[in-house]
Formats: sequence, C-alpha cells, structure tokens
Amino acid sequence: MDFSLTKEQQMIRKEVRRFAQKEVAPRIEECERNGEYPYDIMSKMAELGLMGIPFPEKYGGMGGDWVGMHLCIEEISRIDASLGGLLDVTTSVVAQEIAVFGTEEQKKKWLVPLAQGKEIGAFGLTEPDSGSDAGALQTTAELKNGEWVLNGTKQFITNIGLDNASMTIVAARVKDGDNADTISTFIVPKDAPGFKLGERYRKIAWHHSATHEVILSNCRVPEENLLGDPNRGFAQHLTVLETGRISIAAMAVGLAQACLDESLKYAQGRHQFGRPIFDFQTIQFKLADMAVAIELARNQYLKAAWLKDQGRSHAFEASAAKLYASEMAEKAASDALSIHGGYGLMEEYPIARYYRGAKILQIVEGTSEIQRLVIGRILKKRK
Repeated sequence: MDFSLTKEQQMIRKEVRRFAQKEVAPRIEECERNGEYPYDIMSKMAELGLMGIPFPEKYGGMGGDWVGMHLCIEEISRIDASLGGLLDVTTSVVAQEIAVFGTEEQKKKWLVPLAQGKEIGAFGLTEPDSGSDAGALQTTAELKNGEWVLNGTKQFITNIGLDNASMTIVAARVKDGDNADTISTFIVPKDAPGFKLGERYRKIAWHHSATHEVILSNCRVPEENLLGDPNRGFAQHLTVLETGRISIAAMAVGLAQACLDESLKYAQGRHQFGRPIFDFQTIQFKLADMAVAIELARNQYLKAAWLKDQGRSHAFEASAAKLYASEMAEKAASDALSIHGGYGLMEEYPIARYYRGAKILQIVEGTSEIQRLVIGRILKKRK
C-alpha cells in the first residue's frame, strides 16, 4: 500500500495552502461579521482553477483527480469552511452531476463556466417538508409545448444568492397524467421566467455563505434542460452526494486542523501557575486526542476520494468519512474552546467562529443520523 501523494497532489496542497493563508485569512473575519460575500476571493480561486480540478481540460478543468480536489477543499476550509462549502456545492455536486450525466451540449454550456469558476452553481433538493426524507419532495415538472414547467419551493439552497451564481440543479416530480412518481433532474437558470429568489436565511455561522429559499412559480426551462435519465433523477442526486459527503469530511478535517493549530499556539503562549498551560497533562491529552482524530479522519476521506478516482465503490467509505469527520470536528472545536477558556468566547479569536460553524457539518449532505442509516443498509447487504 502506498499512502504518498503524487507530485501534482502535493503541489495542489502547497499552492492552495499558500493562497488560503495569503488571500483568504486576512479577509474572512470581516466578511463573517458583515455577511459580505467575498467575490474578490472567489475570482482569485477561479484564476487558480480551484473549481475545476477534477474535470478534463476540454471542459474548462485542470485534468486532475478527486484526491487533489479534496486536498484543496481541506486547505481552504482550514481558513474558512464556508468557502469550502462553495467548492463542495459547485464542484463536487453540481458540476459533477453535469459532467457525469449531461449531454455534450450541456457540458459545453454549463460545465465549462462552472469548472472555470466564471459561474457558481447551486443544488435544489431540500424542501420545507422534505429534508432528510428527500424522496418526499413535492416540486413538480410538466412538459408543455416544448418547455418544462416547474412549480414548488426549495429551501436552504447554498450559493444561489450570489451575483455570480447562474443556475441550480432542481429535482422535481414529473407530472404525466395522474402519475407523479418519477423524479427527474433539471438545469434551471437563475434568469428563467418564474424563478424567484426567496429570503436570505440568517444562520448562526457561515454568514458570508449565500443560503436562500427558491420559489418556482410556473418556471419555464427548455426541454433540453432535462439532465440525464428522466427516470433516474433521484439516483443521480444520490450518486453525486456521495462525493459531497467526502467533501464535507475534508471540510471538517480542515476546520479541526485549524482548531488544533490555534490551540497549540495558544497553549504554548498562555501561562498559568508560572508555566505554559501546554505543560499541563490535561491540556496535552486534549491536543493529542485532537491530533489523532484529525489524522484518522484525513486518512478516511482520502481513501474515499482515492476509491472514487479508481472507479471503485465508495458509498461506505464516503458516509463513514462524513460521519466520523463531522462529529470529530465538533469535538475538536469544543476542546479548542475549552483550552482557550474565556478567550475562546471572544469574537477576536477565530475559535468562536470555528465552534459556531462545526455543527453545520453534521447536518449538510445528510445528517449524522442519515449516515448511520446508510451505513446500516450497506452492512445489511454484506455477507
């Protein structure tokens, strides 16, 4: 077994780490306080090709792989998890679904600008009455006079409120007479007639990540905007969400690593009883446990990404990575806050931001409870 990264993967990690420290770190606390969307940082990410790492060059990508993509997501999330989330949705989910299931025309029209970072994508699955039970969605689509007419409401849609967001992939039940059991997938441009951007949600964290409601009221899109097999839209979503779970794991590792970095620095600089608090065994044990858990989570998401690159089954590994890493990150943030004591509660320390944002990772791309259900079903099928 060879656990070493390729030269290309090492280069991606090195360059993205340098970029995140130089370009992202100085700006992100202010953006989080003001809820300002960092368009300038997104533009620089696009210039580096970060949105298109795993896609072929002919579609605007870098011709890399998913291990490299997730190393990128980890390094960005080490400074700011919400920008890691932007990469998850745009690249791992939206662009990938078009790359895998789209026609050549759809790839040229939609994948190229997404991979180049010129446009940002969104993913419209969750609804007011269907969250974890995504199959219970009620949005409908009906083919009329060569156009798909969509009606319904989507909520908690990441990225769609950005000025540079151009489209969302929408899952909807196809109305065919009295039958509305088939779930299909559609590319819905933001400027489509009947598309309305709803309220911007106020969250406990990730304030500079655009999360909105989307209202589709007789929203019309061309017939050719149907994405993939009309009878397997939901299955397509589940396929790309496996990759999304690896991405959340990478984000969680990045956030937890940031917690460890800050805690090590603080513990060696903070003195109590005449010596650095790092010298106290209780602090060292917290730091040691944090470091071990981060390494285990990193190895798990890299394994899942590697399996994906090899074209091998990775459903168990993706859910395991997402489950373990997201719960690990919450504990790492909690322990980091404890190490910082009262200072951890102060906004001038980044630990407060990490602590607020850690819980989100257990909810997006399938809650911890859903991951356990997925893993349980996989175990049931094993002999």
